[in-house]
Amino acid sequence: MQIDLNSDLGESFGKYKIGLDEEVLKQVTSANIACGFHAGDPTVMKNTVALALQNQTAIGAHPGFHDLQGFGRRKIEMAPAEIEALVQYQVGALAAFVPGHRLHHVKAHGALYNLAAKDRQVADAVVAGIKAADEQTVIYGLANSELIKSAKAAGMKFAQEAFADRNYEADGSLVSRSQPNAVITDPAIAAKRAVKMIQDQAITAINGDVLPTAIDSICVHGDNQVAISLVKQIREALTKEEISITSQL
Repeated sequence: MQIDLNSDLGESFGKYKIGLDEEVLKQVTSANIACGFHAGDPTVMKNTVALALQNQTAIGAHPGFHDLQGFGRRKIEMAPAEIEALVQYQVGALAAFVPGHRLHHVKAHGALYNLAAKDRQVADAVVAGIKAADEQTVIYGLANSELIKSAKAAGMKFAQEAFADRNYEADGSLVSRSQPNAVITDPAIAAKRAVKMIQDQAITAINGDVLPTAIDSICVHGDNQVAISLVKQIREALTKEEISITSQL
């Protein structure tokens, strides 16, 4: 068994520091780096890429809606062609900081990620934007989502993602952050969940339903208040169960 560990990083902006990127990058195998629209800025993007290279962490773009104030978590009504251009622009921006301008993967952020998981039209637009920027990159998406179906249809490489520190609804979507039980902050619980997800190749919803799915990557949020402890305990739990941690998807 093997699994990729990814984290959303590079989300500081100007003088504002968000997350624990330097420490998290020592623990994960893939970094999803904000592209300046929901978070990040050119200097942060450049520096986060450099940190990822130092840690031999796979580099991916993390495009979202143009919504700094709402951290990309608010839905913005856009036509599919606009979403395609929005994604292509951000992927290209991050790639400019990467040697050879080649990214390992792309993972949408926040409201855009959640919309693409449920709405096939949005999913197709996101995939089209990624493909236009780099048709060889891997698309990260919520397991069993419309985005994964769209990536398959477009002939793109993809990785099905699960979250160790988020709860799930019965339909496989993430519990809204507006709900009190959306985020798991206990590292021991998150680590146990990660191992069970991988071994069972399934997700357990908050109502107890078990949703079978292939899981290629586990996400741990870098801005979680216990991010370092959480990701360390997940790594330890996976190693104990002889689950290999790798970004080679």
